[in-house]
Amino acid sequence: QLVAYEVKRMRAEEGNKQKILRHIKELAEKLYKNENPYPAVTMHKVQKPAEGCHLRLHQKPFPRLDEGTVQWIIDQATAKLQTAPPAVKAEKKCMVPSGPPIAAIMERNGNALANSARRLEVVRNCISYVFENKMLEAKKLFPAVLRAMKGRAARHCLTQELNLHVQQNRAVLDHQQFDFIIRMMNCCLQDCTAMDEHGIAAALLPLVTAFCRKLSPGITQFAYSCVQEHV
Repeated sequence: QLVAYEVKRMRAEEGNKQKILRHIKELAEKLYKNENPYPAVTMHKVQKPAEGCHLRLHQKPFPRLDEGTVQWIIDQATAKLQTAPPAVKAEKKCMVPSGPPIAAIMERNGNALANSARRLEVVRNCISYVFENKMLEAKKLFPAVLRAMKGRAARHCLTQELNLHVQQNRAVLDHQQFDFIIRMMNCCLQDCTAMDEHGIAAALLPLVTAFCRKLSPGITQFAYSCVQEHV
């Protein structure tokens, strides 16, 4: 509905913080009412009698109940139940028009898309430098790569690029290469969310069992030994 009806309103509000906040408040109220359609019912707690109270002297006799009053209370409660709204909210189905094309909304995000493409290019270049043993160039790009790992696209790009190098039988690394790749993987996993568990993290699993380095004749260390602490 926002996309269909409110794009003009959102554009008009740009730069006016108060209007934006009011709009967000309205949305929040709608969402809250949708989740909590009925006010909470207060429950009356009946206190339990204390232990040993039946042994007390001077107990007041239980008052005689008036049949008419009891019946009136029951009738009142029954009438309330009959007029109460149904326990499950009836679902109202409605058609929402498609609204303006997505391109119209995304126009302003052209710079963001260009930035995203540049970040992916930086990730690809850095990985290429590592595997080509151009460590000085890789070092220059490395801080930018770690920053780029905040974005999901960059994390996905990392798994794709590393996968390409595994397919080219370039999984056995020297110490410096191994260190660079491990730091990238750790940073990637650190920024992963629960949404990435079956995507990015799953894509890294075969890679961490492929990349390795020779510590001494007959002893090989695999990448998973350095990244296995991540949730």
